Amino acid sequence: MPGLEDLRRAVGKLLKRSGPYEALVKEYVRDVQRALIPADVNVRLVFELTRRIRERALQERPPPGVSRREWLVKITYEELVKLFGGDGEPEVKPRYTPYVIMMVGVQGSGKTTTVGKLAKFYRSMGYRVGVVAADTYRPGAYEQLRQLADRVGAMFYGEPGSKDAVGIARRGVEELRKRGAEIIIVDTAGRHGYGEEEALLEEMKNIAEAINPDEVMLVIDAAMGQKSYDLAKRFHEATPIGSIIVTKMDGTAKGGGALSAVAATGARIKFIGTGEDVDELEVFRPKRFVARILGMGDLESLLEKIERLQSVGEFEKTMEEMMAGKITFRTIYKQLHQMKKLGPFRKVLQMLPGFSAMLDSFDEAARVSEEKMKKWISIMDSMTFEELDNPELLEQRSRVRRLAIGAGVETSDVRELYNYYKTVKRMMKQLRKRKDILEKLSRLGKLPG
Repeated sequence: MPGLEDLRRAVGKLLKRSGPYEALVKEYVRDVQRALIPADVNVRLVFELTRRIRERALQERPPPGVSRREWLVKITYEELVKLFGGDGEPEVKPRYTPYVIMMVGVQGSGKTTTVGKLAKFYRSMGYRVGVVAADTYRPGAYEQLRQLADRVGAMFYGEPGSKDAVGIARRGVEELRKRGAEIIIVDTAGRHGYGEEEALLEEMKNIAEAINPDEVMLVIDAAMGQKSYDLAKRFHEATPIGSIIVTKMDGTAKGGGALSAVAATGARIKFIGTGEDVDELEVFRPKRFVARILGMGDLESLLEKIERLQSVGEFEKTMEEMMAGKITFRTIYKQLHQMKKLGPFRKVLQMLPGFSAMLDSFDEAARVSEEKMKKWISIMDSMTFEELDNPELLEQRSRVRRLAIGAGVETSDVRELYNYYKTVKRMMKQLRKRKDILEKLSRLGKLPG
């Protein structure tokens, strides 16, 4: 996609450059602007986006092990996801059946083809799908939709020669319901040109009153670019149950403009069309879309690295908290959840300065299996607040039995968790002593070289 693909090149250049960081940020921001403006993204949105990127890049500090340039790529990713609609997932599975979808759009946006794509999408999910040819405005719309329905295996309803769009829609929905359709998609007439939104919204209103659709979808051609904003905004205001499909995302330089414009209205982009074939319809996930334009493989590995190092930092904070204060099952619970994300305790402790030297003394604590962690977390989920805050209460057999029954484990598993708590407590006490000794030696200038 011309324009947006230049973002990938901007990221590649950033990671290869050297020099003062502030100068790198300045040049990189210019490259991002040069990529987005030709993609028809609104200039105001571009400058707002790059202002946030610049501010975060100069103010935020990456976790240990992540370079500032890598952190800048992550910032760019997060801000672009916001620009294109946020990190939420659209809900594509209908909450009930039969479910009626009404399609609207200006003429030339690929609406009828999109009806076929949508029918194929839901057929592939296992639904019985029917389509209604209620576009009486465009010659050939009836035959085009009939052929698409045959191709994707959808039920079809139409009245060739009739101009009663509202009646066709109403009778079609009734008929397809009788035939057992679980999802019914109604194709409606578009309007020629982008200046006839009033007529489009009026027809949408009339047909909607007749068929009472569960969802109204607006089809927008990506070539509309920033013009998409006005249409999407008015549509979004006219129908609170609306969603958007942006078509022709495969060959236009204005795709970024259309997507960002629609997202700016607050309307929900549900699908994007990426080609002419009936299979070329995708659920629009901003995170995945941004990852793709930035170079999915490289970005994915970089984000995984940053997430892992951030998690190591969180684990280190937990360990420091445990060394500084009272250890409870609450801290053990937090520690175990972090270990599940990061891997074996021994491996994690080896990453933390000051902790690795103590591993041999506490080999038992360092070898906690995934299966044990699951059991222990389940046991702690069954604890009262009092037990979470006062682990010594597990000296009482009645509590051990109750927790074992509540978590569906053996009493020996509960005792093993309690012994782990005592081992970690002892470990933290010795680590704290060691740390104090090293600090005193350092102050006296006697720290071993």
